[in-house]
Formats: sequence, structure tokens, C-alpha cells
Amino acid sequence: MRPEHIRREQGKQNAFLIYSLRRDPRRIAELNGRRNHMAKRYELIDDKLAAWIGRQRVFFVATAPLDRDGHVNCSPKGGSTFQVIDPATVAYQDLTGSGAETIAHLRENGRIVIMFCSFEGPPKILRLHGLGEAVIPGDEAFGQLSRYFAETLGTRAVIRVRLTRISDSCGYGVPLMEYGADRDAIGKWAQAKGPGGLKEYRQKNNVLSVDGLPALDGLDPQGVSLSGG
Repeated sequence: MRPEHIRREQGKQNAFLIYSLRRDPRRIAELNGRRNHMAKRYELIDDKLAAWIGRQRVFFVATAPLDRDGHVNCSPKGGSTFQVIDPATVAYQDLTGSGAETIAHLRENGRIVIMFCSFEGPPKILRLHGLGEAVIPGDEAFGQLSRYFAETLGTRAVIRVRLTRISDSCGYGVPLMEYGADRDAIGKWAQAKGPGGLKEYRQKNNVLSVDGLPALDGLDPQGVSLSGG
């Protein structure tokens, strides 16, 4: 079938749908119900949504530089490092690693999206868009935020995000997977490095992003761990 024939057929189908809706308004509610089932916006994180977030074992963080030729970054994180601070604010522990793209991008423009998806139970994807900041040891807010997390050697910052958009989608395409256990590799690595070794590692590897944006450049005082609470 040629493209113009396809468009003609689609036009007929759309016209018939509009005609049907006019004759039976109940179908509008039915279609809205389907749409709401597939996606939903939230004004705030309520208790039910916070409980669902708390059951997820992993989340993903995405940021990008303003330069269109810069590198978009997406990182997986362990769910135990994430906390809902209040209905419009979330935070997670940022552990010392080989790169510091998220911190660099937040310093430049603040844009961030965090995504959760259920690998067990009913399907669901949740996206938390917002403006983020890296709160490092020595900042006034660091001590307040640290109370939400377990003491973790190697923590270089707490990423705090003030949410601007909260939305979910169906998650029908996400596979079912069973949780095994958290990895202990990063904890063992941090213990082997020790506070001095971790600071030296950050000074060597976390100063700039891959695009040359400042990350921990001048932002790493003495802190290497959180005070648990």
C-alpha cells in the first residue's frame, strides 16, 4: 500500500473514532482510564510512592552538560543509598568512583533525572526530574543530610535533588529479575584504600569530567565518610 493510501486509511480510522466518541461519551472515560493506567503525574511523593521507592534495589541517574557535543552520563546506583527527604526532595550517597560526571554536570547546570523501575512484582517505571546539587563534607547541609544514611567510608558527597517533575509509566517492557544480594566490592575497595588513599584517588581521578568540566576541583576538603544515624 502506497504512503498516501496509508494516510487516507488512517484518516478514516481517526474520523470513525471521533464519531464513535461523540455517540458514546463513556468511551472517552474508558480511553482516559487506559491513558492514566499507562502514565501518571504526581504533585509530590506521597507515603505510598515513598514505600514503593524504598523497595527498589537499584536506581539510575542521568545528567548532561550544556554543550551539545558533551557526553551524556547515566549511572546505576544501589537502592540502599537513596532516601526521600521530604515529599519534594530526595537525596543519595555519592560514593568515590572512577568518574565524577554527575557532580560536574550539577555544578554546571543542575539538571538531573533519577529513574526507578520494578524488576519484581507489578511493572512500574518512576522518573524524578529536578535540580540537583552535590553537598560535600564541610558544607553546612552535609551534617543534616548525613543523618539519613549509614556511615559509609568513601562517600564523597550527598546528591540532593529538589524535584520539579514526578511521573511514572507502565514498565511493561522491563524484565522480571530476582534480587540476589548487594555487592560488597566497593566497601572492600574503600577499606583497602583508607581515608588518605581515597583522598589521593579523588584528587587524581575526580577533579574534572570527561569533557573537562570542574567536578571535585577544589571541592574535596577532608571528608571521606558520613556520620551514620
